[in-house]
Amino acid sequence: MTVTLVPYHQDERLPESSFPLPGGDVVPVTRELPEGDVWQRVAALFEPVSAEVADQVNGGSRPVVVSGDCLTSEAVLAGVQRAGVDASIVWFDAHGDVHTVESSTSGYIGGMPLRQILGADSGLLADPLGLRPLPEDRAVLVGARDIDPAEAVFLASSQVRRCGVDDVVLPDGPLVLHIDVDVIDAADLPGLRFPVGGGPSREAVVDSVRRIMATGRVAALDIACPWHPPEGDDDAIRARLLADLLGA
Repeated sequence: MTVTLVPYHQDERLPESSFPLPGGDVVPVTRELPEGDVWQRVAALFEPVSAEVADQVNGGSRPVVVSGDCLTSEAVLAGVQRAGVDASIVWFDAHGDVHTVESSTSGYIGGMPLRQILGADSGLLADPLGLRPLPEDRAVLVGARDIDPAEAVFLASSQVRRCGVDDVVLPDGPLVLHIDVDVIDAADLPGLRFPVGGGPSREAVVDSVRRIMATGRVAALDIACPWHPPEGDDDAIRARLLADLLGA
């Protein structure tokens, strides 16, 4: 298995040691980012990611991408689409990630990628990547429990399906499976940037991922690791988690 590693949180370069991947073929994607705002910089970073994903799909492989935040999912889906695969998305996350630039009170762009996949603010990242928006009924939000008021309003009126990790209802056809590791209960995974309690255990998430992978319909796997540098036993816990998810 080849793992494409994007060692960034937004446009912040992270040490590759932040991602304790199991042994194997790891291909880091790094580049000198241009001047400009954060959207221009991440668009430049993600272009080679989309190209790599498309090449792997065209070559008969299932891409696996690991990164430091959820924005990379847009590059992964864009790459799958470039290869001619019309995939839906299954989104594991403790958060909704359905803010727009206008609705976000914090301005944190990592809270926007799923909404952009559905067509919002397309000029910022989707259009530069050639990402075609998905209809809402082809997105499944799994394990989300920390939802801001504006996100709740959107989700209540949208066709995005919400479910827990034990009862994921999949759309038809090929899938991009996105896993933000913070979907796991914060007590099971220390050191997260945005920890949320009251969630599923590590084992429950891994079992859910195994069931989805077993369908044979996952066209690409995207794992976001928004965590702080490790302390104490964090690195061993993270390494085991990544090994389990990649081995699913």
